[in-house]
Amino acid sequence: MPLMETPKLADSGGDAKASARAPAVFVSYASQDAEAAKRICDALRAAGVEVWFDRSELRGGDVWDRQIRQHIHDCRLFMPIVSANSEARVEGYFRREWKLAIDRTHNLSERVAFLVPVVIDSTPEASADVPDAFRHVQWTRMPGGNASAEFVDRIRQLITPSSALPTAAARPEYRSAQRSSTANGPHPVTRVALLALSGVVALGLVYFVADRFWLSKHAPHVYSIAQSADDSASNGVSPAATVATFNPPPRSIAVLPFNNISGDKEQEYFSDGLAEELLDLLSKTPGLRVIARTSSFYFKGKQASLPEIAKTLNVANLLEGSVRRSGNRLRVTTQLIRADTGEHLWSESYDRDLKDVFQVQDDIAAAVVKALRTTLQVSSPEYRTKNMEAYTLFLQGRSLANQGSAADARSATQVLRRAVELDPGYSSAWAELANVLYELSAFIDSGQDVDAETKSARVAVQRALELDPDNASAHYLRATIRIVHDHDPKGAMADIDAARRSDPHLTKPTELVLVAGCSSGPCFEQYIREISRDIELDPLNAVTIETRGWAHWLAGNFTASLADLHRALELSPGFSTANYKIACVLLAQHRLPEALTAAQAETNPVVRQEAIALVHFAMDKRTEAESMLNELLANDAAYGPLNIAEVYAYAGNKSAALDWLERDYESRRSGVTYLGVDPFFKPLASEPRFVALLKKIGMTATFAP
Repeated sequence: MPLMETPKLADSGGDAKASARAPAVFVSYASQDAEAAKRICDALRAAGVEVWFDRSELRGGDVWDRQIRQHIHDCRLFMPIVSANSEARVEGYFRREWKLAIDRTHNLSERVAFLVPVVIDSTPEASADVPDAFRHVQWTRMPGGNASAEFVDRIRQLITPSSALPTAAARPEYRSAQRSSTANGPHPVTRVALLALSGVVALGLVYFVADRFWLSKHAPHVYSIAQSADDSASNGVSPAATVATFNPPPRSIAVLPFNNISGDKEQEYFSDGLAEELLDLLSKTPGLRVIARTSSFYFKGKQASLPEIAKTLNVANLLEGSVRRSGNRLRVTTQLIRADTGEHLWSESYDRDLKDVFQVQDDIAAAVVKALRTTLQVSSPEYRTKNMEAYTLFLQGRSLANQGSAADARSATQVLRRAVELDPGYSSAWAELANVLYELSAFIDSGQDVDAETKSARVAVQRALELDPDNASAHYLRATIRIVHDHDPKGAMADIDAARRSDPHLTKPTELVLVAGCSSGPCFEQYIREISRDIELDPLNAVTIETRGWAHWLAGNFTASLADLHRALELSPGFSTANYKIACVLLAQHRLPEALTAAQAETNPVVRQEAIALVHFAMDKRTEAESMLNELLANDAAYGPLNIAEVYAYAGNKSAALDWLERDYESRRSGVTYLGVDPFFKPLASEPRFVALLKKIGMTATFAP
């Protein structure tokens, strides 16, 4: 059922325009959510805000439909109500209203806040059945439609004439000069991979896959460049996390995703690939601070001015461009912009054959570093190929891998295998193939033994390193395999060091430093320094920020941990395992009711069950705790042996905890990779079986004091 208007549509005065009266809010909801919508409307009206909210029982007909359209055209803000009820309705008039609102945005200034989605239950944003445009703005969670005073005040500010600037309710969409105003961002990734992991809290494989396969390759869906201090504080995040004094290093740059103007959306992988290749090339330049891909590509499909992007990333310069490809002909247009003044430091267009693409990349990189008064350090030729078909397959395979599903990963392996068949000496393609093969082991539907799944990845990564011993990506993958599957922390640390020497700017899984480097003594401070350096180069990477929050928890710094974990959720609401970790921190602080709330909000079923069981044990609700533990045992024993072991250890059942830890070790899953730093296992530190297990994986217990 639709939704909308002041008491009745007839009461609105026929054809009266919003401009001739108080700016109005149009509330759009499924009929099952009428009561929750009414509560929101009542709260807004009590504050003097006009709300269009249809409560009439007689709907339908041309006159009514025209009135609906007129009010959507005239309203100041459009507020769609998202819930399990709207999810269940694959058809409904409210969906027509949503489409009409999206159509109106195409004619609005980019500076105007218009869409204000509200979620009235636990429906996750990542998988909600809503138009993509809704994901480009910040969502408000309002359980049951109970509007807070802060929310009402924010709406009042938005509908005043002076509030046309972007706010937390209307995150701008990045557009370069060539981008269409109707460009949409990527569809949200379905987060199924973590369910396959032996312990989602394990830092080795878990974060390698999370960083590479989801957030580090996809723009998180919610982040307000101009977010207000009040909003930040309400999310448990310091305003300084989103707004800082703009004084960037003069030799700093972000490479924005290039626009695909080929007229064929299927060619987007090529334009994105060229931008990413340029980013990699520039990152090898000494003295040049280059923002990592996750954050540079964060703004794709979002409305944001170039100065706003620069301030958010803390860079002085931005490189943007466009790519038109027709057969084997390329036209690449690029421009280097000084962020604070908007001055074009350099621009150029290149009309070339596809076979000259690497020369184009080199020319662009050389021009950029010349304009920034530094010197380009050209990459070794090993990572390139002379076979243009292999190169385009490499870009296509990497793009498929970035999509985040098991099906896309399998397609990527097929494409990349063709690339290395065409050029068996193509190191970068071998490394990318190895990464994708290894990523497949994280999906529960991969249907293969973990060791068997990694065997082909081992072969591919070894081939990549034989062809190019300085391939940093390959070194990181081999480090992951060594720590997770071979229990070889020394070998893993050697690969990590080699990767850092090869590419100091590479922001790959620094959690391996914690797992491998802490094998013989405490190193939490060192690890936190390492990952903080990565965050400077990749400030919008929710995975990296969440990882540092986890490290703070391991080190016993609960305040810093909560700040990072909330920040990660702000960047990516619904981020799997973040609420679980918040629950663990609150549990350590004995803030049990808050811990239970966080546990229940977790989206990953394995760790949600674990967290709820832990909190119930802490509350001395053994019946509820054991019921949840039994559910975990019944449903997730194959995927969560470490999680089960943590619950038993916390409950004081040391024997059962050790049984499940040994089961995790025998299954070659990733849980035991950071056994010696997990606070839940501190009670087991003196147990002979625990000490023996640590010895098997080459580690010692280094629990925080």
